[in-house]
Amino acid sequence: MTFKKKTQINIILNQNNERERVEEAASPSVKERQLEKHLPLKKMEQEMASLVGMEELKGFIKEIYAWLYVNKCRAEQGLKVEKQVLHMMFKGNPGTGKTTVARMLGNLFHEMNVLSKGHLIEVERADLVGEYIGHTAQKTRELLKKAMGGILFIDEAYSLARGGEKDFGKEAIDTLVKAMEDQQHDFILILAGYSGEMDRFLKLNPGLPSRFPIMVSFPDYSVDELMEISRKMVAERQYIMAKDSEWKLRHHLQRVCAAGEKSFSNGRYIRNIIEKAVRKQSVRLLREEKTDKKSLMTLTADDLHLEEKHGI
Repeated sequence: MTFKKKTQINIILNQNNERERVEEAASPSVKERQLEKHLPLKKMEQEMASLVGMEELKGFIKEIYAWLYVNKCRAEQGLKVEKQVLHMMFKGNPGTGKTTVARMLGNLFHEMNVLSKGHLIEVERADLVGEYIGHTAQKTRELLKKAMGGILFIDEAYSLARGGEKDFGKEAIDTLVKAMEDQQHDFILILAGYSGEMDRFLKLNPGLPSRFPIMVSFPDYSVDELMEISRKMVAERQYIMAKDSEWKLRHHLQRVCAAGEKSFSNGRYIRNIIEKAVRKQSVRLLREEKTDKKSLMTLTADDLHLEEKHGI
């Protein structure tokens, strides 16, 4: 309480309590701190939520995160920590999200300080195998150098073992295996390809299975999931599918999935269908001279040409 001239009185009550309330408001809550602590996982889960299906894979991502986080906590407490070898093998048909997930994992590992950069280098046999003795090892080492701090993703990795003992693909495998031993914490190697071929590839190289502790399967999408993917792709391009076009596409996908063709490319197959439908719609609108908004956005059954599986 303070007294001023002309009997004016100022009264200040609970000043300390008010200061405490201000400080409490300024400091983050326990829940907010926990969310901030696990921000890499939250960001990864948000990205994964935008993908269709992959429920088992989403659980696997959380498992990997938890493993890395708990090991970090153990190290901080001076407890023994097992060696974190994160080289992986992705098994599944084309268009099932393998490359997309590999790129997401790169970002996650970068944010968790597992990888210094987290970038993805995607290659195939032609990028690794040279034309003469010694050339393959040189090419492979150059790609490994580019991949340091990130992920080296080799698609159709089984093709490296197709040529037998005299093929230069074996030289690429030997160079990769050496790098996995000498620089195992500087980069992550992910081998990807068809399930059957990858299994045979492992049998041809007995030393490989132990070097890939993480095996991830990418199952084919169901018809409902493929339809959901098609709706997402159409919406992203600001188109809509008429009811007859949806029915036609679903009926076609039911037949294709039932056939169980090995060459079926899942998400890529849908993307090709949508892109072709957009081109066919353009030709139809040009012929019909329709340029109103609804016509410009609508893909009809006539725009879907589904029987041809090759070419354009």
